Amino acid sequence: MKLLRYGPAGAEKPGLLDENGQVRDLSDHVADIAGDALLPDSLSRLRALSPADLPLVDGAPQQGLRLGPCVGQVGKFVCIGLNYADHAAEAGLDIPPEPVIFGKWTSCISGPDDDVEIPRGAKKTDWEVELGIVIGKGGRYIDEGAALDHVAGFCVVNDISERDFQMNRAGTWDKGKGSDTFGPIGPWLVTPDEVGDFESLAIWLEVDGHRYQDGTTATLVYKVPHLISYCSQFMSLQPGDIISTGTPPGVGMGQKPPVYLKGGEVMRLGIDKLGVQTQKVRKWAPDAG
Repeated sequence: MKLLRYGPAGAEKPGLLDENGQVRDLSDHVADIAGDALLPDSLSRLRALSPADLPLVDGAPQQGLRLGPCVGQVGKFVCIGLNYADHAAEAGLDIPPEPVIFGKWTSCISGPDDDVEIPRGAKKTDWEVELGIVIGKGGRYIDEGAALDHVAGFCVVNDISERDFQMNRAGTWDKGKGSDTFGPIGPWLVTPDEVGDFESLAIWLEVDGHRYQDGTTATLVYKVPHLISYCSQFMSLQPGDIISTGTPPGVGMGQKPPVYLKGGEVMRLGIDKLGVQTQKVRKWAPDAG
């Protein structure tokens, strides 16, 4: 299944994408693509529905019909740093002996095609396409062998980063990761049965038509089951939590010379089987808050 949330920002409704690429409304079956709706029993009930019997939503998704973040009411947005060896090398850093964990504030979450805003005072705003894991069944101290039982699905994440805030502002990476609009997720949550081999998915990102990132999830240092188990040693994982698994090489910081977003660009990014995001970049303006 491809589950999604559609409609105006802050008033999204639950839906799914049918085999013809049309959105079907799920409001009679779940209140949102969030929380308990992501538990295994709930997903099984949704999977048993006939999409043709669900109300058809007007408009083409990601064209006339806006899609919101594919998961609502996210409790934790957990990110993994330096999880591709070649990205660590371009950053001039060693592969970490254990996964590096940092957080993005959930207020940064936005729809897959919503504008990205460069925050006030930013100097080095960068892009990072990533594979996102959406937690279904929660847990603590999850055994790696059972980790996939806790996955509701996967999605595309753009882990947008302000490198100056991240590296030079006397603190942890979190300062540069959680500005408003810095966490586009979607366009849809794709359940594992439809994704298949999530460890060999092409992953890419373009800015103004130039492809900067072009990798595969096969080169992840720490794989999905290990990341779920590892993170659960330090926090309880709950339905709707997102783990973003790291980015392949090709970020702006790694270019020679570095290339950063200034405003006016268009980012386009995607992962095989998980869809594509497109975002216009704009500068912060005083009337934007």
